[in-house]
Amino acid sequence: MSLSRAPRTAVTTALFAVGVLTLSACLGDGGVSGGGSNTNFVTDSGGISTVAKGDRKAPNKIAGETLHGKPLDIAADYKGKVVVLNVWGSWCAPCRAEAPHLSKVAKDLKPKGVEFVGLNTQDKTKGLGIAFEEDYGIEFPSLYDPIGKLVVEGFPKGTLNPQAIPSTVVLDRDGKIAARALMALNEKQLRKMIDPLVAEK
Repeated sequence: MSLSRAPRTAVTTALFAVGVLTLSACLGDGGVSGGGSNTNFVTDSGGISTVAKGDRKAPNKIAGETLHGKPLDIAADYKGKVVVLNVWGSWCAPCRAEAPHLSKVAKDLKPKGVEFVGLNTQDKTKGLGIAFEEDYGIEFPSLYDPIGKLVVEGFPKGTLNPQAIPSTVVLDRDGKIAARALMALNEKQLRKMIDPLVAEK
């Protein structure tokens, strides 16, 4: 394979995966736990999947430029923090529904060592994402991921990877994937995912 074809293949794969993500959420499919048959996580009746502390894995590198043009590296910039990663797009109705809840919980839990980061995907321009943040009072940063490369490549196979838009994945203080929801969340659901990780020693 020539070098010129390799990047095109990666982009095609990412675009295909983002298309699948879009269909699985915005058309109403709740999504199922994925990543292979040998998984060590459970999904409760509320659609939140969790992994026991000893079975958690770290994500791959999740880093890039925010909607406002600043560099952000999840592992380096938020070491020792609980990190809530929310996959969203300004075009996504469920994302709009959950945005006020994300904004509130992010502000409430920041003093407890919790950081929120968005993964803005499939917006053609940063301006669309920035307008969304302004409309919903989102103050936490979002990495701009227009073709879904971070969404697809950031989470190893067999982990609680995002499979829908919106999806929310929570990393523990060791930077490992601990919980995931494949749906729009309200404040109660968000706290159900995050509070146990804040309490971990």
